[in-house]
Amino acid sequence: MAKYLLASASGMGFLCLIAGLSPVQALPSLEIADQNVAVNQNDGSYENNYSHQSNLAKKISRKLLIANETQKNLPSINQQQKNQDLEVDSAVNLWQPITPQPVSSSPTSYKLAQVTSVSQLSDVQPTDWAFQALQSLVERYGCIAGYPNQTYRGNRAMTRYEFAAGLNACLDRINELIATATGDLVKKEDLAALQKLQEQFAAELSTLRGRVDAVEARTAELEANQFSTTTKLNGEVIIAGVGASGGAPNNSDSNIILVNRVRLNLTTSFTGKDSLITGLQAYNFLGGATGEGSLQQSLGLASPLLSSSSARTSFEPQFPGLNVNTLSSVGANSVQLYKLLYIFPVANKLTLFAGTAAETSDAFPAITPFYGEGQESISRFAGLNPVLRVSGGTSGTGLASAAGFIFNISPNLDLRALYGSVNANLPEKSAAEALPGVSTTPLGAGLFSGSGIIATQLTFKPSPDLDIGLNYANSYHEINILGTGLISGDIGALAGVEAGTPVKLNSVGGTVTWRLSPKIALSGYGAAIFVDAASNSVNASTTFTSWMAGVHFRDLFKSGNTAGILFGQPLFRSDTGGSAQLTPTGENRATPYHLEAYYRLQVSDNISITPGAFVLFNPEGNSNNETTTVGVLRTTFTF
Repeated sequence: MAKYLLASASGMGFLCLIAGLSPVQALPSLEIADQNVAVNQNDGSYENNYSHQSNLAKKISRKLLIANETQKNLPSINQQQKNQDLEVDSAVNLWQPITPQPVSSSPTSYKLAQVTSVSQLSDVQPTDWAFQALQSLVERYGCIAGYPNQTYRGNRAMTRYEFAAGLNACLDRINELIATATGDLVKKEDLAALQKLQEQFAAELSTLRGRVDAVEARTAELEANQFSTTTKLNGEVIIAGVGASGGAPNNSDSNIILVNRVRLNLTTSFTGKDSLITGLQAYNFLGGATGEGSLQQSLGLASPLLSSSSARTSFEPQFPGLNVNTLSSVGANSVQLYKLLYIFPVANKLTLFAGTAAETSDAFPAITPFYGEGQESISRFAGLNPVLRVSGGTSGTGLASAAGFIFNISPNLDLRALYGSVNANLPEKSAAEALPGVSTTPLGAGLFSGSGIIATQLTFKPSPDLDIGLNYANSYHEINILGTGLISGDIGALAGVEAGTPVKLNSVGGTVTWRLSPKIALSGYGAAIFVDAASNSVNASTTFTSWMAGVHFRDLFKSGNTAGILFGQPLFRSDTGGSAQLTPTGENRATPYHLEAYYRLQVSDNISITPGAFVLFNPEGNSNNETTTVGVLRTTFTF
């Protein structure tokens, strides 16, 4: 009998064969854990059902089964990936608790189940020419499967490779019977027939073994030469042309500029549940302490200090060309550490995070679909609620050291909070002055003594189509600023009050997104920032308000493409008290408005091109300024 001990293969492969599956494509790159798998009849999950099969048999089976399931699910998986925000900063959000979206499962008809009697197969009749053969395979050898709806579908075609794998399933079962001294169950004529089949399909069986060996060799090579066993690298490169017209009176139109921003993120996990994010970036935007060389200054719409402006694009930093901690300059395309953050779970519903270079957007999920500096809206105004940007919360340079928590109250409700300090690394404030009353370390010094913020967000999902975020922030600043970078009035928030006057801010806001359909969503936000002088010698207060509403489109004209149209009011002084001015000297007060449209073309999985423009009416709340148009052509590469 020894000559009949034939090479084993997976019983699961034969189940696929006999059940009449359509031809599958072998995918050598697919690997799963070395375990026996079969498809659960109820939910399609993998179970440990076959314990007597050889390693080669198991591997062949896995390739066929996984390849077949993958072929059916690839369109769904690819579409999900294309629709995701490809912003490199999203690597930071990998640690955020997210309810997994199930990949479209196979139809019920593709889930196989072992049958114990041929009579269980409703479409197999005793008069069928293959009835006796099926009966023997089912009841004598147990190497055939049917569908959950009690059908066999014996008229479907198969490939020679499928048949070869199925043949090995029965060979494996015979080996088992022989090994357990139950040889009387195996007829001599059956063994002869099987031997003949093995000889006829020797080439196919050899090819299958070769493919498995090739996959194993390739896997070993990848493991040996991978970047790191604990760290993943991803990156984003933005190259954009920006042009603008309008601006302050008597200003000539600025030149079209070509700018870039490059980011590399290293995400490391030590336990499989924690994440250490290290981010490096370089950019060529200019500005410095006085805004020299910035597009906003050329339009006459920037603040005289730090170049804050409503004409700022989404992907440029809040303080370009400047280390705002010390007012020292940063050269174009200098490499900077813009992200250093560690996230780790401490309980089932509680996650903590801390880092020396972090932003509010790292901890608080973006509710609006317009957020995505390299993929979605082209203006700073549209991406996030202004409350998240208070105190340099989204400076683009990892301005603050921060620590906080995420508490998942329920699958539809979570609470997040953080404390951030801008100059936590400085032991003391400089005595020198950059401006009267303003130190050359204008944001103070120390973990608890300088400018800082306490911020929180409650995220609520009452239904799968509705997302709501409620924000509150309490801030203290050593100087008279908001720290949002959204308008020129950000600097000198208390108009008519000295620049060196410390201020306290209480900011509240809400953001809502309602998905009317899988491809259309309405989104908007509202915000109010209450500013009060923190000096006993000054009595002044100002209230700023802002709102935005828009429509976001997915898969517009082509799968993977997105678009947005939005309109709103940038931050605007709505009320003042004490010595603060409602309208700064020399301005003609008028409500500002922002209109924006963009369309992102997904050229490939890793390249997108976004043309867009936004128009500013009464820029900076001053009707003396001309209506301003900023056009952007942004190309984003991700890897």
